Amino acid sequence: MFDKQLHLFFDYLTYEKKYSTHTVTSYKNDIAQFIGFINPQNEDISSEEINYQQIRAWVSELIKHKIAARSINRKLSALKSFFKFLQRQQIIEVNPMSKISGPKTPKRLPSFVDEHQMEDLFTEVKFEEGFAGQRDKLILDLLYQTGIRRSELTHLKELDVDLFNSTIKVLGKRNKERMIPISLALKRNLETYLQVKKELNLSNPMLLVSEKDITLSEQAAYKLVKKYLSQITTIQKKSPHVLRHTFATHLLNNGADINAVKDLLGHANLSATQVYTHNTIDKLKKSYKQAHPRGD
Repeated sequence: MFDKQLHLFFDYLTYEKKYSTHTVTSYKNDIAQFIGFINPQNEDISSEEINYQQIRAWVSELIKHKIAARSINRKLSALKSFFKFLQRQQIIEVNPMSKISGPKTPKRLPSFVDEHQMEDLFTEVKFEEGFAGQRDKLILDLLYQTGIRRSELTHLKELDVDLFNSTIKVLGKRNKERMIPISLALKRNLETYLQVKKELNLSNPMLLVSEKDITLSEQAAYKLVKKYLSQITTIQKKSPHVLRHTFATHLLNNGADINAVKDLLGHANLSATQVYTHNTIDKLKKSYKQAHPRGD
């Protein structure tokens, strides 16, 4: 019975909530870890038997093993969703998560690349000759000028690019589509890339491919971004997501409306976008101290 409840829950996440395969797998792993803790002998258990004392004991065990607070809260979020689902289905009356609060997490500010360093990336860094180098430069340009996620990048199809209207269609989290405008420079880069791709008889309908016509993987995208960012910045994290942070930070620092940035990023809530405003505040403080007679 318990396994059936889990199966129903994961189907709910997949087909109703439209969570990605990666997210559903994370939920499965987190819940399986908890079940393994409270039921190491793999005996028959009932969801009604699970109580908040068991959850607290599990949290204590995770803390004991020095699991990061952010990871613990993610695991608790999976449990919270599961028991909330069971309660809505009237399978349980009392939600054992109602008395649980996770450990406090330190505020983590997003890393980003400075504007002059991004300029160096496109004007000073040397890319490989031929198709691969042209594609790599386009990938960096797409990530920086649109703020799309790595998974969104690797799932772009040629048909998602509308050169006539200067937009690209992006399929985001929960299969939610959004349209992102592109600059004239990015449009030209796309035109050139697509023309070369056609000349090389690369027929893969996905936008970004290898010279063997194989779709670009998320791992490959990560590696090439790290490779090129390493040439222009010393920040610790050098990933596609850093370019997403950079996109949002530079827009806000240059006066973009936060609601517009929210829509461009595909955020469901404004709070997710507001994390980038700290950089704008830092820039204002710096300008104030430099320019005001009594700013020191």
